[in-house]
Amino acid sequence: MEYQPNAEDLPHPDRNRSYIIAQGMLKTNEKLQVINGSEITRSMPPGHINAVFIKDANALLHKDSLSGIQAANEQEAFVFWNHPNWDAQRNDGIAQLEPFHKYLIKNKLLHGIEVVNETTFSEEALAIALENDLTILGTSDIHGLTYWAHDIAQGGHRPLTFVHVEDKSPEALKKALFEGNTVIWFEEMLIGKTVPLKKIVVENLEFGTPFYPKDKLLMEVEVTNKSAVPFQLEYTGEYSFHQRGSVFTIPPKESIKLIIKTITKKASVKLPFRVLNAVDAPKSTLDIEVIVK
Repeated sequence: MEYQPNAEDLPHPDRNRSYIIAQGMLKTNEKLQVINGSEITRSMPPGHINAVFIKDANALLHKDSLSGIQAANEQEAFVFWNHPNWDAQRNDGIAQLEPFHKYLIKNKLLHGIEVVNETTFSEEALAIALENDLTILGTSDIHGLTYWAHDIAQGGHRPLTFVHVEDKSPEALKKALFEGNTVIWFEEMLIGKTVPLKKIVVENLEFGTPFYPKDKLLMEVEVTNKSAVPFQLEYTGEYSFHQRGSVFTIPPKESIKLIIKTITKKASVKLPFRVLNAVDAPKSTLDIEVIVK
């Protein structure tokens, strides 16, 4: 028999109901974490706002969006602005602050902003995040099937936000979000503030011990990409390479060999690179320097 909901069943009177149901999955999956959250949906401004780490979603049901956002902050929630470049609310696709957003930021009621949403990347939102010290976020905002929307079978992936945490507890995750220790993985790009972005890149690029083959002045060093992201590198230093140009890619989970023309044998060499698919500001990519010895 098909279930016919009563009018009083929809929406469910307890807005924490989905969180309560999802929590039940923790009994069968110890690796899963469920964080209580709610969307505060309004027309622009302020647009769609998410609050996570809330204690009671019912307390956010205010007629005006400011009261709902204030209620979320009273629960010490992490509050962020969804898809500020959404063309249903910004027909030019340009994320920009309205006076209401500026009020929220000034009064520390807004803590983050989506720079990536589903299939879009907003340089303007990235600029807003950097100029106002907001946490950078990327989400799939999936309304259908991730497998189809992002071509998972062909090696695709949904947008993800990596959060650098002290441990895997919800408390550590919340702390890291407020501190802005995030990096977005969008298609083949990494996007984030310079410090956490450099940390994740450096931790995943491993340079071996260099050596000179017998009777040669060509330094050889193996470089391994330990991540799931291809690293597109541009060498910006004084030397040249023997078997490749200054721009090259290291595929995920693979190693390459650099053969460096050092002219004379050296105990150590500085290797500066620009990581072309690591974005730390609009029209700017990450610079790193590695010393091999």
